Amino acid sequence: MTVLLRIDASARLNGSITREMADRFIDGWRKTDPNAKTLSRDVGREPPSIVSEASIRAGFTPPDQRTAEMNDALAESMTLIDELRQAHVLVIAAPLYNYGLPASLKAWIDQIVRPGETFSFDLKRGDFPIRSTLSGKSLVVLSSRGEFGFEPGGIRDGWNHLNPNLRTVATRLLGIAPDDIYEIASEYQEFGDERHDRSREIALRDASELGSRLAAARRSPCSNEKVPA
Repeated sequence: MTVLLRIDASARLNGSITREMADRFIDGWRKTDPNAKTLSRDVGREPPSIVSEASIRAGFTPPDQRTAEMNDALAESMTLIDELRQAHVLVIAAPLYNYGLPASLKAWIDQIVRPGETFSFDLKRGDFPIRSTLSGKSLVVLSSRGEFGFEPGGIRDGWNHLNPNLRTVATRLLGIAPDDIYEIASEYQEFGDERHDRSREIALRDASELGSRLAAARRSPCSNEKVPA
């Protein structure tokens, strides 16, 4: 059974485009694979704790040497990591805030990325000592943007620091291959004109179709064909 982990990062609970995109993706997946299980974590509604000195100290202490207080400091992190470990597909629905990640999403990332849990660190590997202990997952990023033109060569090329950040975290720390990352975005939100209406319509359609295509590909394990984003 495929497990989808849905992370909603929008602070907007009503009228959120990214939440609607995630709904469409999940619905599209279930049309092809109705038995899929969805785990939901709404960091926009309930932001994770920011890492603290106590949680960092506990995280770098070997498990068999941790005190009860240290285990308490890591309890939230362990819950979030357990959800991530169960997931085959990570679905992140996140608006572009000030050209970067919502603070709640960054807090979630800092809680799930832990040495000895999601990655190992070994100086014998030279200048690249970090290696993820996870594998076999896919990442779907569903985003909304108030402006437009963030594509290569666009008028805001290089201003989008959400997608590149998530790609780096996924490939370097979560063991997700670049070919297993899929991205869809709705733009022009602040303009509220027909361009926005069209972009939103296409994004919602593409989210639904991507869900169906990924589910179909996963149900055909003999196929080596990658699903186009």
